[in-house]
Amino acid sequence: MNNRLLQALACENEGSAPVWLMRQAGRYMPEYRALRKEHSLWELFHRAELAAQVTRLPLSLLEVDAAILFSDILVIAEALGLSIQFPETGGPRVEPAVRTAEQVDALPMISVEESLSYVFETICLLKPDLKVPLIGFCGGPFTVASYLIDSGSKQEFSLTKRWMKEDPSSFHRLLQKITRATIAYLKAQVKEGVDAVQIFDSWLNILDDQQRQVFAYPYLKQIVDAFADEAVPVIVFCRHSSLFPQELVALKPSCISFDWLRPMAELRSAVPGHISVQGNIDPSILKLSKSEITHATRSLLQSMDGEKGFVLNLGHGVTPDIPFDHVRHFVDVAKAWK
Repeated sequence: MNNRLLQALACENEGSAPVWLMRQAGRYMPEYRALRKEHSLWELFHRAELAAQVTRLPLSLLEVDAAILFSDILVIAEALGLSIQFPETGGPRVEPAVRTAEQVDALPMISVEESLSYVFETICLLKPDLKVPLIGFCGGPFTVASYLIDSGSKQEFSLTKRWMKEDPSSFHRLLQKITRATIAYLKAQVKEGVDAVQIFDSWLNILDDQQRQVFAYPYLKQIVDAFADEAVPVIVFCRHSSLFPQELVALKPSCISFDWLRPMAELRSAVPGHISVQGNIDPSILKLSKSEITHATRSLLQSMDGEKGFVLNLGHGVTPDIPFDHVRHFVDVAKAWK
C-alpha cells in the first residue's frame, strides 16, 4: 500500500512529496470522453460501477498517489429532498431551486445511507483492490447553498447575496441544515472506508472578510470539529485560500489546500507545522510546453524540499483544455523528484 499521502497529511512524510490532482478524472482524458459518449454525467455519478471505473482511471493512466471518489459536491441535495440535473451546458442545476425561508424550513433530512447509497456502493467497489488512499469529499456549506439558490440564475450569485443581506436568519437555517447533512454524509463515507476527506468550499472567494466570518467559517468549523476524534485527516480547499491562511488555520484542519497566488514556501511559514499544506501549481501552467511544466514543478518541489507535510497538487482542478500528455508529464516530473 502506498501511504505517502496519509504520511504527508500527518506531517510525517520522509520521502518525495505525494502527488494527486483535483478533478483528476475528467474531460481532459480520452478514456473519460469515451465513457461520456455512452453515459450521461448523471449516470456516471449514480451508477456505482461506472463511478468506480472513472475513479480508477487516473490510477492506471497517471499513477498518482491517491484516488478521489468520482462524485459531485451537489449530491448532498438529494439528502435534502431535492434533485440534481447535469445538462451538457450551463453547469449543474438543483430542482426546485431553494429561494424562500418557507422552503428552507420544509427541507427534509433524508438518511444519507438511503438517499446517497450509490456513493457508498462505489466506495465498497473500490476499496478491496486500491493500492493508494481513497479521498472522499463534500462541498462546503456556503458553496452548496449558493448552488441550491442560484444554480438556475442568470446572474452570478445575485440571489444568494441578496438573501444573505435581507434575511440572514433563514440563510443561517439553510446553512445549518446543509452542515448537518454534510457531517452525516462524510461520516458515512468514512465508515465505508475512505482514508481522508476534502471539503471543497469553492465559492468563498465571492465573500468579503466579514461575510466569511459570519456565513462560512462557523459551518466549516462544525465539519472539521466533527472529525476531531477520528483518525481521518480533513483537507480544506477554497478559491483564493492563499489570501486568508490564518482564518483557515483557525479551523484546525489536517491540511489546507492553497491556490497559486502566493508562493507555497511563504504559505508554509504561515501555517503551523502540525498542519500540512497542499497545492499549488497554477493549472494554466499545464497548457505550456513540457519544459516549462518541468521548470515550474521542480521549482515548487525544490522550495518545499525536506518538508514532511506537503502534498503536491494544483491550485484548482484540471481543466478540459489541458492536454492529457501534459498532465502525465507533470505527474512524471513529480514522481521522478529525488
